Amino acid sequence: MFALEYEEEIWRQDAACARLGVPTGIFFSEDLGDIAQAKGICAECPVLAPCLEAAIERREPWGVWGGQLFRNGHLLATKRRRGRPPKVPRPEDQLPVVPIPAHLQVELRSA
Repeated sequence: MFALEYEEEIWRQDAACARLGVPTGIFFSEDLGDIAQAKGICAECPVLAPCLEAAIERREPWGVWGGQLFRNGHLLATKRRRGRPPKVPRPEDQLPVVPIPAHLQVELRSA
């Protein structure tokens, strides 16, 4: 039987979520307000690229990582409320757009 190796991610100590003491629950919430808040924190984070890179590598099953929303190991472009979508999008349902670093865009296209 093989033991899983855990490689410590040193960049985590500089993450905005860690420095600000943000409850991790908002990064794994289904609430659009929490997701928007998490993406806003990530947008200002100095280690956005390594966080996103690590999440892509690990195929994170869900949550906000590096400013992007993951579901089943894939990036989601959008998230909407349950039920029928409104004809006119609600302003409070608009999530902040956090750009994906250029070097990761190329990697995502090739995956």
